Amino acid sequence: MDFRQIAMIQKLKSDMNLFRANHPKFPMFLKAVSQDAIEEGSIIEISVTTPEGKKYCTNVKLKADDIALFESLKSIQR
Repeated sequence: MDFRQIAMIQKLKSDMNLFRANHPKFPMFLKAVSQDAIEEGSIIEISVTTPEGKKYCTNVKLKADDIALFESLKSIQR
């Protein structure tokens, strides 16, 4: 790993810490969901409303491959 990559990882960590500080309930929500609701067949829905009122919404129905991805990401975070 070179210096530039290390610096990017450190910035990402700093940005994540700032996000957690600004939105303390969101990480708790993600933790609860990851412990209780991430299973094949679950549906994740995401909705975004801009300050102007424009709305975007989508959802995904989780498959076995998705669960494997989430498990891999969880192991990286530890």
